[in-house]
Amino acid sequence: MSASTIRLRKLWWAGPLTVLAAIVGVLIVRMIARMILQPPYAPGLEMIMIPIVLTLVLCTGAAVVFALVGRFARNPILVYLVISIIFLLISFLPDIAVASAPFPGAGWSYAITLMIMHVVAGFITVFMLIRLTSIEKAQ
Repeated sequence: MSASTIRLRKLWWAGPLTVLAAIVGVLIVRMIARMILQPPYAPGLEMIMIPIVLTLVLCTGAAVVFALVGRFARNPILVYLVISIIFLLISFLPDIAVASAPFPGAGWSYAITLMIMHVVAGFITVFMLIRLTSIEKAQ
């Protein structure tokens, strides 16, 4: 049986690459949503900088958490997966609230679009950080 360990030095290039990939993934979801949904668009779909900045900040935070977990956890991959799932579920709470928000373009279609953006950004971030920085070691 083997366990994974994380090479923290790889985060210097894997972290920014992961954040960039997550931003691209979120922008692809945004583009598809704008093709499917009818105007008026809610702010997260109307203004391109909102999803870019939020993804940049939150995925950078996820990379920092990954580095901390990699440094201090005995089983960093498992711990990071659990933390990621918990934060993904928490990230849905504002999305659910926006379903009844009183601004143009709000509603369940917008809320679901935000949830899809979170899943895409989360999957890219978790997958890339683990894949690009972990190495197998024999126990």
